[in-house]
Amino acid sequence: MKKNLVLISGGAGFIGSHIADALAKKGYKIRILDNLEPPVHRSGKWPKYVLNKGYELIKGDVREKNDWLRVLRNVNYVYHLAAYMDQVPDFSKFFHINTLSAALLYELIVSKKFPIKKVILASSQFVYGDGEYQCIHSGKSFYPELRSLDQFKKKRWEILCQHKKPANFIPFKENQPVKPTNSYGLSKLASENLALRLGKTYNIPTVIMRYSIVQGPRQSPYNIYSGALRIFVVQALNGEPITVYEDGQQKRDFVDIKDVVGANLLVLKQRKADFQIFNVGGGRGYRVIDFAKLVKKITNSDSKILLQGDFRRTDTRHAVSDIRKIKKLGWLPKFNPEKSIRDYVSWFKKERFNINTKGVYQKMRRLGIIHS
Repeated sequence: MKKNLVLISGGAGFIGSHIADALAKKGYKIRILDNLEPPVHRSGKWPKYVLNKGYELIKGDVREKNDWLRVLRNVNYVYHLAAYMDQVPDFSKFFHINTLSAALLYELIVSKKFPIKKVILASSQFVYGDGEYQCIHSGKSFYPELRSLDQFKKKRWEILCQHKKPANFIPFKENQPVKPTNSYGLSKLASENLALRLGKTYNIPTVIMRYSIVQGPRQSPYNIYSGALRIFVVQALNGEPITVYEDGQQKRDFVDIKDVVGANLLVLKQRKADFQIFNVGGGRGYRVIDFAKLVKKITNSDSKILLQGDFRRTDTRHAVSDIRKIKKLGWLPKFNPEKSIRDYVSWFKKERFNINTKGVYQKMRRLGIIHS
């Protein structure tokens, strides 16, 4: 029997490499396209966890039409995971990588008549922005704008209703209005829209996966501008203060990489998933301060947890996804954040990373990413 060939863009990265391993175990042939760009791939070389596994490794750029042409031939399925995610204010780069790449993918599938059976596009809960809130007085729902700079500076962290009282957060649902707060979310939303529209128009089965905060081994520690697990672990192991933004009471939705892999394999063969959007999260929210305490405990660190009211201008107050839709397909998250942290710490120590965070916060302040 001829093996199905799966192309994974960004396949040398965190999520992509784990999906590649799982698909290979099921008998799929794997082709990986990756540009091996820093800071994720600091050496510019293929990471050892994708070497010597029989994968076809192609260095290229998803912004380049010729690179897509090279890798799409004879492919049956595409996981488009390559993306630019950061907090730096180079707004055009997000769209150049995240949105243009998706447009090129569909353009070439159509123009060259590549017989792709399905495209699975990685997206993010960042597309929701602050999401939906409910007034505790009237019971009415509303979708707030980004919190004002004045509100941040006055340390008034909560989303307020029209009565100027804290409102209740409602977990993100796939069919609710979306209002991204940053360029990453905006670029991902644009990618989603074009993928679903072009997919339906040209009969290219397409699935959108809106990930919550995915955690586990192989998550590069070199980009610590974003990602609570990475920066908390680096700080804890270095004996530095664990820096928590705002008041630490904001909630986040963490999901283990093994659960994310399971969700991606499920939708590959499920026809019910075609042309659908799915939240992929852990199923509950955790206060960031509690997550920081858990990292400190697991690393056996003496680091202090630092709460000094710093904030990032485009951060949402809460970010927790409703996962009932994908659960109807038979998927359930099995692993908790404690396992994700332990697995990441174990991998981090094994790789013997030596990360120096001195100057990181000064640079983030200079770029206007962090404010006080």
